[in-house]
Amino acid sequence: MKNAKTIGELKASGYVSKPIREEMRFNLIRALKNKERLFPGIIGYDETVIPHLENAILSGHHMIFLGERGQGKTRMIRSLINLLDPVIPVIEGCEIGDDPLKPICAECCEKVKKDGDNVKIAWLSRESRYSEKLATPDVSIADLIGEIDPIKVAEGRYLSDELTIHFGLIPRTNRGIFAINELPDLQEKVQVGLFNIMEEGDVQIKGYKIRLPLDICIVASANPEDYTSRGRIITPLKDRFESQIRTHYPKDLETEISIMEQEKTTFADRPKDNVPQFIKDIIGELTFTARHSPEVSQRSGVSVRLTITNYENILSNAEKRAILNGENEIVPRISDFHALYASTNGKLEFEYLGEDKKDSDIIQKIITKAVRKVFDRHFTPEKLSKVVDCFKNGWVVEVSDTMPSAEYLECLSKIDGLKENVSHLVNGSASNGIIASSVEFIFEGLHLYNKLNKNEAGGKIIYK
Repeated sequence: MKNAKTIGELKASGYVSKPIREEMRFNLIRALKNKERLFPGIIGYDETVIPHLENAILSGHHMIFLGERGQGKTRMIRSLINLLDPVIPVIEGCEIGDDPLKPICAECCEKVKKDGDNVKIAWLSRESRYSEKLATPDVSIADLIGEIDPIKVAEGRYLSDELTIHFGLIPRTNRGIFAINELPDLQEKVQVGLFNIMEEGDVQIKGYKIRLPLDICIVASANPEDYTSRGRIITPLKDRFESQIRTHYPKDLETEISIMEQEKTTFADRPKDNVPQFIKDIIGELTFTARHSPEVSQRSGVSVRLTITNYENILSNAEKRAILNGENEIVPRISDFHALYASTNGKLEFEYLGEDKKDSDIIQKIITKAVRKVFDRHFTPEKLSKVVDCFKNGWVVEVSDTMPSAEYLECLSKIDGLKENVSHLVNGSASNGIIASSVEFIFEGLHLYNKLNKNEAGGKIIYK
């Protein structure tokens, strides 16, 4: 079939065209029967979002994803191209990818009328059948649907000639998926322009008496705050989306960490990282804490990107130490947490700031809560009483984010109770880097319970 080069050869191959939503439904059914994973890289939605999405596709619906930022809405939408056929035939040179067996544009209809089965065809890949537009206030009807092309008029065509039209993004995605992100940001008159496309399946351009029955699946995304009667969406357009799919943030720490590890940026020249589980837990808990903090605005949400960028930044600070000290592994520790301010600040919107409350103070408060939550899962101050007693007897420990990991081993041998508690934390044997990270974690936890004093100066941390 793919060897067909003309309409005649396509007919002879037995090809039967399917409407786009029927095609998606057919491919979804095949994937479900074969137990294929349709949305690779999407974690945490198997029991919530994906079942609703599958129902919408089986029903042949236009869909809108509602969710705060950083919930994978765009990735879900882009994954829908996996439900398209690998290639489909189109009339060669057609701007709107006309079906060779059912042409709809004036130029293609004229070609078929004139040359019949000799009209040449081309093959369009599934990737070329997907278009995406970010809704902004300056997006116009001409961008999405079309406009008169003055160049075509200048070439000698009459204004009444349909061939003077320059098609917009939506007609050019005929027989494909058109996605529009942040839908409520479109001007109201542009939102009105989508009505006919979604319900009747046609377009109206200027004053032309044309009906262009497009075959298209419209998918959109929006923030729930804007997608209400109080927001910027017009009610009739809401009615055109047959399925409204609500996304969400990870419901548990394990899912948040799985996404974090999957999405972190990797580099071929970076040494091996060896991140203790308690450090990963703290990074994840920081985001969970921010999502429930009254000092952080929850209207736009706290993105999973906060977890990812924090993880990347703490790894980078640990990598810098490994480079400077000639160490062969990257192990983050508590003294690296100052690197989180740069990656956290831009991801959070604070409710109240002023001279008496700075953004850095709120971030520190969130980090402190996250560290304490994770510490409580492993220790109680009573369990570390021997360690505290050593400090009462005069021990002072100085640490920093540039100190070689091997220098922490002295604490392990001289502070009573520390070695067995480090061993409990990391389940036995560990590298110098893991030991150093564990020691700092224990000291920080004791400080948060007011068992140790902590002073910071000149990039150094002193526990006593």
